[in-house]
Amino acid sequence: MSIGLFGRKIGMTQIFADDGTAVPVTLVQAETCQVSQLKTIDTDSYNAIQVSFVEQALHKVTKPQLGHLKKSGTKGFKYSGEFRVADPNGYKLGQMIDVNIFSTGQKVDITGKSIGKGFAGNQKRHNFSRGPMTHGSKNHRLPGSIGAGSTPGRVYPGKKWPVNWGIK
Repeated sequence: MSIGLFGRKIGMTQIFADDGTAVPVTLVQAETCQVSQLKTIDTDSYNAIQVSFVEQALHKVTKPQLGHLKKSGTKGFKYSGEFRVADPNGYKLGQMIDVNIFSTGQKVDITGKSIGKGFAGNQKRHNFSRGPMTHGSKNHRLPGSIGAGSTPGRVYPGKKWPVNWGIK
């Protein structure tokens, strides 16, 4: 259980080692985070600190979020997340956390969330083939038949549909 930071991936690059081999490196822009809530066993059944990040103008923050953030300071933030800690009393509301909490050479764990790809058809999502392009066919990228007739009278679970594709 350790404190962390939230960041945004800004790209990839490479670093050359002493022997000349190229090592792929992910560039992460670490955001400065503000402690916005202290969660303790007494109040929330577990110990954690909630941090807010990606500063945003106050008029763009919703009123419930604005009321929550007023307890910790006067800045508006777009996102919030939390880290479980052993003792949340070591932090105070409004405390700013940045990359100085890490030491040089320290190993870090990084997790990410993929971006959504929006609504995708069967060709893009499931690599289905397309329909005929000539002789007046209007079935170029359509999914086609989805099931049998009156028996079984339903579509089987797990059918590959064109749907929103991305974050799951």
